Amino acid sequence: MELLTPSPGLIFWMLLVFGILVFVLAKFAWKPILSAVKEREDSIESALRMAEETRAEMAKLKADNDRIIAEARIERDKIIREAKIASDNMLAEAKDKAAAEGAKIIADAREAIQQEKVALVAQMKKDVAAFSIEIAEKVLRKELADKKAQESLVSDLISEAKLN
Repeated sequence: MELLTPSPGLIFWMLLVFGILVFVLAKFAWKPILSAVKEREDSIESALRMAEETRAEMAKLKADNDRIIAEARIERDKIIREAKIASDNMLAEAKDKAAAEGAKIIADAREAIQQEKVALVAQMKKDVAAFSIEIAEKVLRKELADKKAQESLVSDLISEAKLN
């Protein structure tokens, strides 16, 4: 039981050693330990603050990126729409131009055919007239081979001319 009850001298020396230890620790160790703990606490708090700022900045960057991507998609869709409209307009314009040129070519061809037809008819009239004159000349030569037939024809023509 003596082990369980401390003696007053032992308690005194323990308190004295503990007091000296507390004094030495307070004089030399508490300030560096507390400043080290404070520095560590400040660095952890700073790191947490920086992590939160970084997280907020990353969220802002992500939102900006999403906005930029959405704007780019809208711009892309707009450009594609405008290109399709321009393509359709160019195609319609080319079709209209081709149709107009085709109609012009057909009209020119019809006009050329008409001119050729007129020229051909005129040429045929000339040829028919030339053939008629040739035939009449040959017929007249044959019929008017003798002098008496010539005089009879001339007198008939004169008498017809006076009647008119």
